[in-house]
Amino acid sequence: MSPKAKTVYRCTNCGADHPKWAGRCDVCGEWNSLVEEMAAPRAAATASGRRVQGAKSMAEGGSVALIQRLRDVKSSAGRRLKTGIKEFDFVLGGGIVPGSMVLVGGEPGIGKSTLLLQVAGRLQELGHSTLYVSGEESALQVKMRAERLDGSAEDVALLNETLLETIIATASAQKLDAVVIDSIQTVFTSDLEGAPGNVGQVRECAARLMRFAKETETTVFAVGHVTKGGGIAGPKTLEHIVDTVLYFEGEGMLEHRVLRATKNRFGSVDEIGVFRMTEEGLIAVENPSELFLGDRLSNLSGSAVTALLEGTRPVLIEIQGLAAKANYGTPQRVSTGYDARRLALLLAVLDKRAGLSFSQHDVFLNVVGGVRMQEPAGDLAVASALASSVYDRPVANSAIFLGEVGLGGEIRPVSQAERRLGEAAKMGMTTAYMAERGIPKRSARGIEVVGIRTINELFGQLFNT
Repeated sequence: MSPKAKTVYRCTNCGADHPKWAGRCDVCGEWNSLVEEMAAPRAAATASGRRVQGAKSMAEGGSVALIQRLRDVKSSAGRRLKTGIKEFDFVLGGGIVPGSMVLVGGEPGIGKSTLLLQVAGRLQELGHSTLYVSGEESALQVKMRAERLDGSAEDVALLNETLLETIIATASAQKLDAVVIDSIQTVFTSDLEGAPGNVGQVRECAARLMRFAKETETTVFAVGHVTKGGGIAGPKTLEHIVDTVLYFEGEGMLEHRVLRATKNRFGSVDEIGVFRMTEEGLIAVENPSELFLGDRLSNLSGSAVTALLEGTRPVLIEIQGLAAKANYGTPQRVSTGYDARRLALLLAVLDKRAGLSFSQHDVFLNVVGGVRMQEPAGDLAVASALASSVYDRPVANSAIFLGEVGLGGEIRPVSQAERRLGEAAKMGMTTAYMAERGIPKRSARGIEVVGIRTINELFGQLFNT
């Protein structure tokens, strides 16, 4: 009878091992993060089993490594691989840095594999050798997906493999510029026990792929599954290991997708790239503002426009608010793309400072296009959309609202207002309402800037209250 395999409980957040299950990790403090896994065999500290003591003993088995002065290291500043997919290159900071590792996460079916297959195809077209490693689909399935694209992926080399050692050996023999791993949760190493996708396997495979990328100057793209909470599955150390983390987002029923950088060692974070999903693959949208405002109706109450700063790019977004009489018990507060607690705060400010009560109204708020508003610069547009719905009076289609709303009802300025106004003017906006003390010295040509101090002052100008 074979001995029972030893198991440990490993934290999915920090990777710490525990001898038994607990509700909370002792190391990072995360709740409900321990999962049972097969324990990986550990090598003995010394051949004789003696306790290791002293620096000399700790160095046994190691070799002296080469030390370099920073001034002697050859610089590759400015060297990036361009894919020709402008939105993808933009999110990465101007192109792919050779030897980097990029993790791409997103909901199932959102288009991660399609995006990276297109990237691999474009690189191959430009003369950069690329290998696509599929651990989830057969060669025929990948070919069927490639045939839907514009033909750019036909020359991409394909490998159906999940054993890490085989993948690295094959990639090393080919002298590649880029490798796509689809996905990191399907890859495993024979040096560890446990099924592919568990914490230990994901962490070790990611670390070895990262080392391979640095040693060979090969860019590695890895697809990552996401959990029901929206985070990338596996240990949090996975995101710490890689150079860049991209999230591919969007609503399954909508045609557009948003690629967002949440970590980038070689560029700005929170940059976004916008794509349209078509039968022939993903098409980059070079003017996201036009996409998000393209279907906006004129003379409709409950609608207002703001300019969000996504990384370094200003994007015009429509905010829709609907206040309807509540017929059943406690009024509802439903928010899509805008923090629900921020909405509750804003409703309280409108009630207290502007006399606009929502106690008998259901309130529904939507940031159009599936965009998530993460900065307070859109507060003024949210307040204007909700007030417009209550009064049932539309605001001008050519107006834009920029400002944070404080608890006292005061309007606070936004950062980089000049760039936001420039994008608004480019999209045909003629009037901008913003904090009086935040008006830039130089405003975009063709747009009138109206300075306001309080929410009451704004409503007085918009609705004659």
